[in-house]
Amino acid sequence: MTSTLTPQPVERAKPARTGAAPRRRTRVLALPEARWATAATAFFLIALPLQLTGAPAWTWGPLYALSYVTGGWEPGWEGLKALKERTLDVDLLMVVAALGAASIGQVMDGALLIVIFATSGALEALATARTADSVRGLLDLAPATATRLTPDGGEQTVPVEELAVGDTVLVRPGERVGADGRVLDGASDVDQATITGEPLPAAKEPGDEVFAGTLNGTGALRVRVERDASDSVIARIVRMVEEASETKAPTQLFIEKVEQRYSLGMVVATLAVFLVPLAFGEQLTDALLRAMTFMIVASPCAVVLATMPPLLSAIANAGRHGVLVKSAVVMERLGQVDAVALDKTGTLTEGSPRVTDLRPLPGSGLDEAELLTLAAAAERPSEHPLARAVVDAARERGLDLPGAEDFTSAPGVGVTAVVNGRGVAVGAPPRLLDGTGSTVTAVADELERSGRTAVLVLVDGAPAGLLGIADRLRPDAAATVAALTTLTGTGPTLLTGDNPRAAAHLAAEAGIDDVRAGLLPQDKLTAVQEMERAGRKVLVVGDGVNDAPALAAAHTGVAMGRAGSDLALETADAVIVRDELAAVPTTVALSRRARGLVVQNLVIAGVFIAGLVVWDLAGNLPLPLGVAGHEGSTVLVGLNGLRLLRETAWQRAAAEGTG
Repeated sequence: MTSTLTPQPVERAKPARTGAAPRRRTRVLALPEARWATAATAFFLIALPLQLTGAPAWTWGPLYALSYVTGGWEPGWEGLKALKERTLDVDLLMVVAALGAASIGQVMDGALLIVIFATSGALEALATARTADSVRGLLDLAPATATRLTPDGGEQTVPVEELAVGDTVLVRPGERVGADGRVLDGASDVDQATITGEPLPAAKEPGDEVFAGTLNGTGALRVRVERDASDSVIARIVRMVEEASETKAPTQLFIEKVEQRYSLGMVVATLAVFLVPLAFGEQLTDALLRAMTFMIVASPCAVVLATMPPLLSAIANAGRHGVLVKSAVVMERLGQVDAVALDKTGTLTEGSPRVTDLRPLPGSGLDEAELLTLAAAAERPSEHPLARAVVDAARERGLDLPGAEDFTSAPGVGVTAVVNGRGVAVGAPPRLLDGTGSTVTAVADELERSGRTAVLVLVDGAPAGLLGIADRLRPDAAATVAALTTLTGTGPTLLTGDNPRAAAHLAAEAGIDDVRAGLLPQDKLTAVQEMERAGRKVLVVGDGVNDAPALAAAHTGVAMGRAGSDLALETADAVIVRDELAAVPTTVALSRRARGLVVQNLVIAGVFIAGLVVWDLAGNLPLPLGVAGHEGSTVLVGLNGLRLLRETAWQRAAAEGTG
């Protein structure tokens, strides 16, 4: 008798992140950029209402001046250093434009420009600092000390840095493995999710490899060290994240790509507007006024606002729907992706094992409910993830579980207990069968081929049935894969550390053809780098420490937020806070809409700037009219960009993502 369980979804508390490192976060105000930006904003916000309510200039003028100094000195200084190296950047141009505005009485406009740029710089510095924090914190996954066994059988507690290749260490139940090595003696289940992303602990016995930072289960292991601490998998992940972040192509907004030409052209044009008429005999005051008018109407304020409001509005809209996009650059880059790489466990799947199949064996006299009741009663005292999955399945069906007596647990084998006077054993079929039972083996093989983990139940020493356990696909996974395929024109690639059989089965359910399984973190990184070298702009979606190098190296990285590791959350460019996978294609579609509005705004700003500049050069543009035209274009493009704040913008993006 066969069935596939389809229980109703159960709201679960967020599991503790056993693999997460303690957080060491840089405080916002510990960054000088944040302190200067805060001061500039505070002075501006105090001065603005004073000016608008008609207070004397001596009350608000000094406050604006302080806003200029606190917010503008750092970008101005960086711009001067760039100028020393014979390059111009937008930072220096913004400071010059702000000072130019102030010189002809537009003090508030210049201060606002300074505040915008200071705040942007502070946010960038904070993002950089937080990523560095998370990379350093990753080293805390590995324990500080280990128990080294001496040749005479004694024990020494030593720092892991002192372990040498060939040393033997003792890893007790519940401890983290101190070094990469190979098991010499003992048996246990080791949680390797931080390294491989596998949802279930891996059984370890003599000859098996273990990794530093992974969590030992209920058995004791003697491990021979095979790598120095500086060359462990955890240490290599740290180096890969740092290197990938450093070598990632510099990210720039669209307008910054023409920064040098625009900056140089504006400076040269302003000087020409001032010097040429002066050379032909025009009065100094008139020439200076024309040049200052030119600087105002040609300044990139409208161009900057043409770029930022659509992107910031899209960020705010995405945030309301549970997607944290970390910067305007990221929002722009999301719309450029043309290839997607997905992690399996915790990304395409729910990240926790569930009972999917019940197979009572003929002749056992048990139905599905009785089989599950006996197995769950025996497993209830166990802390193993498979045991919790069995107990959860029984509770979801509303089964009453009797008490268990004489409970014992054998690492790598299973559990035994007495339930209602019957001896019940639950565990791995090969360990419980001792090579007998062809019918059981056939059913177990069938479950394994379908991507399940087979669990055998013995009652009074005789096989009674098998349970199939698997990490269940998210309900929206298949629709998300189809939507990403539509948006990018290419089917996503599955990158997972899980075994090939389980990966292939799940990929088939989700509609993914390109499957790469059994990957360590460096293998995922290599796969993403190969796609990038082939000219693809890759979006990586993951949640674990093992995904962090790939997230850092990708064109854009997105982390699943609910159970994501701290390193993945900090390394990623965006975080799906509500853990809704369908939000990924919607955010990509929203980014493309934002980029479309950016282009619209640049056209509007360009038309206004060109018209005002021609008027100023060919005629006699009054300064107030020039300022009004300049500010009018700024307001127009700003309002156009704010359209993406509306709820309908997200709904349309969702429709595009699924259409």
